[in-house]
Amino acid sequence: MDKDKLKLTSSEIGTLWGQYVNGTMTDVVNRYMLSIIEDEAIKIIFEDAIKTFEKQKKQLVTFMENEGFPVPIGFTESDLNKGAERLFTDIFCLNYLHIMTLHGLLGHTTSLAVSVREDLRYFYDSCDNDGKRMYHQTIELLLEKGHFQRDPLFYPAKNPEFISSKDFVDGIFGKGRRLSATEIISISFNLKKSIMAKTLSIAFSQVAQTKEVRKFLEDSEKTADQQIKAFSKIMQTDNLPVPRSWETEVTTSTDSPFSDKLMLYHTGFLFQAAQVYHGTGLASAMRTDLVTTYESIILKNLMVTKKWFDLMVQNKWLEQPPLAPNRKEIAKEQ
Repeated sequence: MDKDKLKLTSSEIGTLWGQYVNGTMTDVVNRYMLSIIEDEAIKIIFEDAIKTFEKQKKQLVTFMENEGFPVPIGFTESDLNKGAERLFTDIFCLNYLHIMTLHGLLGHTTSLAVSVREDLRYFYDSCDNDGKRMYHQTIELLLEKGHFQRDPLFYPAKNPEFISSKDFVDGIFGKGRRLSATEIISISFNLKKSIMAKTLSIAFSQVAQTKEVRKFLEDSEKTADQQIKAFSKIMQTDNLPVPRSWETEVTTSTDSPFSDKLMLYHTGFLFQAAQVYHGTGLASAMRTDLVTTYESIILKNLMVTKKWFDLMVQNKWLEQPPLAPNRKEIAKEQ
């Protein structure tokens, strides 16, 4: 079979569609942040991020147009209010780019994993390389400025050990036990993601133009705060440090840099993406209190995303991805 004539599969089209919508959202935020950043070193990284997506965006459009699929609207200059006052500090902007780069790396890897056609595989491979370059750059600069928050340190045991008691899984009754290094991977990662979601919810609620969007964002901030407290309590019980919050990196500006559509979509994106990481944490949890914590958080996130979906649809802000053909409807037309 001629590899160049392979049609894109539903999964491949789905990845292109998602990469375009989410990419244009982040690009609008990056462009605003570039306009307010004063630190030259941070500004250079944002310039690189914007140029990188410009290149990727052109290729995404080409893939979809060549297959006859309409290019989604996504987010455009109309979602950016140029000249808005500073809403974030430079350090928050750098942390934002770092966290969103992590999202991008996961997205590119997933897209590569479901891609068959050679040109698409090489495209996502190049996107992954771009993401890894950005990942290294953001970490190096955060370390240089003393703002990278490393995970807790452990001290090595003398020898490998085996689990010898059923109490290993008991975090509620009985003796319980300390957190394992494999469990802290997800706890620490989810903490950082929840801190980002809470900070953005606070910032967005300050500048939201409509009452209904502002109310959703305030509720989202409370939900993220509950998750932070739940994870922090587990860490602090073992005398382990938790990442610091970023609320003070948000100014008191009420001048909105973004459309309500973008801010609402962005918040929903974070809560939806968090479900993946919570699910990973649940799968790796070997203590009953961790299992119940993740289950509770996942259920709460489902409630948040349901409200988000209803609000997005109500405002006609949620684009519909390509759907499978409705065979019954097609048959009726004959």
